[in-house]
Amino acid sequence: MSTATAPDYTLPTIGGRHHFLLRRLHSLTGIIFGGYLVVHLLVNATIAQFSREHDVYQMQVDKIHSLPILWAIEWAFIYLPILYHTVYGIWITFTAEPNPTRYPYTKNIFYTLQRISAIIIVLFMVFHVFSLKMGWFGTNLEFDPKQASMSVHRHMGVNSFITWFVYPLGILASCYHLANGFWTAAITWGLTVSAGAQRRWGFACAGLFVITLIFGLTALFAATRLML
Repeated sequence: MSTATAPDYTLPTIGGRHHFLLRRLHSLTGIIFGGYLVVHLLVNATIAQFSREHDVYQMQVDKIHSLPILWAIEWAFIYLPILYHTVYGIWITFTAEPNPTRYPYTKNIFYTLQRISAIIIVLFMVFHVFSLKMGWFGTNLEFDPKQASMSVHRHMGVNSFITWFVYPLGILASCYHLANGFWTAAITWGLTVSAGAQRRWGFACAGLFVITLIFGLTALFAATRLML
């Protein structure tokens, strides 16, 4: 992660005097979304501990679905933050212009990858949510919380393209967007002002990228190899 002291892209004005608040809200919802993603990947990785006598992943799913007013928690901390961050992020993607002469080459590479990963994530989320939650792409892809491990294993076994291209790409894009987004958020909120602070935080975010990627790939490989 390279250093920066100002936004690395130029945005046309939106919302007039409220533009500052909209940008901060975009950053805040990204942080909430990122926190959810870390927990989501960590819970999914517990499928690697599966055994017929002790299904850790099923236990985690049961705990989540036993929460009171789960629907309200999901809308307040998952769906609404993701929706706002996605819509505003799409606007940024198609209207922002990088400043190649003002910022280092690597900085613009990070910017470009952030925008590309955002598009991939949107497409991946549409497939992921509507296939697992709604069964829009076939009942074999639908997730059953009462048979969590079995339904995930069945989901991953339907199509090799989905298993070995769609999911690895979606996981990689999500982990990169998370790490780079957290690095940028620290600048946005004035937490890493100096070049040294940005560099140190960059190392931490790089570590976050590696750890979350390991979680995601662990869940993927474990789900395809369950001995049910």
